[in-house]
Amino acid sequence: MSKVYAFMADGLEEVECLAVVDILRRGSVIVELVSISDHREVTGAHGITVMADRLLTETDVSDADLLFLPGGGGGTKLLGACAALAQELCRAAEKGKRLAAICAAPSVLGGLGLLKGKRATCYPGFEDKLIGADRVKDGVVTDGNITTARGLGFAIDLGLELIRLLVDEKTSLEVKDAIQYA
Repeated sequence: MSKVYAFMADGLEEVECLAVVDILRRGSVIVELVSISDHREVTGAHGITVMADRLLTETDVSDADLLFLPGGGGGTKLLGACAALAQELCRAAEKGKRLAAICAAPSVLGGLGLLKGKRATCYPGFEDKLIGADRVKDGVVTDGNITTARGLGFAIDLGLELIRLLVDEKTSLEVKDAIQYA
């Protein structure tokens, strides 16, 4: 069974995170919510507090098949400033593990140089932070081991794409059908 760690910081876009996590869990992917701060309660950009499963400081992510970064301006800034997270993202990329980011969060991958030579998308206005990427306006883009998405409106599409990549296309289509997604 595939395993995903979803990294959360105060100011995240709650639905971008939780919609992707929900879709992945429906596809039988194990997902753990990880707070990058020193507390498990993470308050999003819209005042919704989400309880993380664990803290980054107590998490060994080496067993991950995918590391996921939800967007949100404030949350993305905190994700990008977290040295421990940067180290884990770079280590995972070196090992060829999958990374995914939505909305403003692909800028974190760009800032680490992980998008060089790859097609990537993001929330409008963050394109200049996709350093070295071939910037596209697609809703969801997978290039090699990295999948990026433009924003909240593509959260379900991102979740389904990640199921396709981590499990298989059949399961992705079954989840799509079960949630009545056209």
